[in-house]
Amino acid sequence: MDRPTALVPLHYLPLGARGPEDVVADPHGRVLTGVEDGRILRVHHPGDPRTARAEVLAETGGRPLGLELLPDGDLLVCDAERGLLRVALDDGTVRVLADSVAGERLRFCSNAVATADGTVYFTVSSRRYPLAQWIGDIVEHTGTGRLLRLAPGDREPEVLLDGLQFANGLAPSADGSFLVVAETGSCRLTRYRLTGPRAGHAEPFADLPGMPDNLWREGPDGPLWVALAAPRVPPLGLLHRTPPAVRHAAARAAVHVPYRPSGTTGVMALDDEGRTVHHLSRRRSGFRMVTSVCTAGGHLVLGSLREPGVAVCARPAAH
Repeated sequence: MDRPTALVPLHYLPLGARGPEDVVADPHGRVLTGVEDGRILRVHHPGDPRTARAEVLAETGGRPLGLELLPDGDLLVCDAERGLLRVALDDGTVRVLADSVAGERLRFCSNAVATADGTVYFTVSSRRYPLAQWIGDIVEHTGTGRLLRLAPGDREPEVLLDGLQFANGLAPSADGSFLVVAETGSCRLTRYRLTGPRAGHAEPFADLPGMPDNLWREGPDGPLWVALAAPRVPPLGLLHRTPPAVRHAAARAAVHVPYRPSGTTGVMALDDEGRTVHHLSRRRSGFRMVTSVCTAGGHLVLGSLREPGVAVCARPAAH
């Protein structure tokens, strides 16, 4: 791994609500996010703390996680409680696109992307643990994460990949030939081929120095940004090699212990060959558990499952 350079904080924007888990930028440089109480917010002027403000666009009635802006201006929302949603940002209308697969309720819908033909791909992090007990899945290493596809007009998603280790962030390649899936529990990114002779196959894309969360592509030709929610934990890797009964017992204990996130904050940018373009890190950060990153107004904007606001950092110079 290349040595990281400094992640430079500029300012912090409180939102009056906890847990802006995913952040995405719109074409006007505004940032959209979903918070713990179910609201979808739009942050204006995130680069200027003097004029920055947040407005409420909608309420999902659940817990919004991953977001994806659609070409028509609507928003795809992965809600950990309600499933895959479509939100009309002009009037706040919320419509459920899918809340189950093969008769099983979507317990932990995590992130989504849409392709030009209207197909929606989305991830489910765990089939055993809800969001409130996410640490249990990471410890037990259940491998119950999934990648699903919802074709235009369908009500029932199709399972494309199973057995993923806490499937999380999702992003397309620049040419649309494959998807990149973050497997938080294995500190890696996986490529799923959409076209070509290997369509339908999955393969390694990149091993990472930490646990990836949400992914965000910076424009059609820009890099793929990766939020690192935590650095690698060597003892956890050793635990993952123990028998299932041992991991299950450890997970049962872990969900009852308050989680203390690492003080090391990190984000990366990769190209479509899985090569590192940027690796930024900050030790002893006051803003912890970074679960998302996007670029807006020439800055990096960071989201977090735990913090009551977003952090704005300096964007690195182009290589």
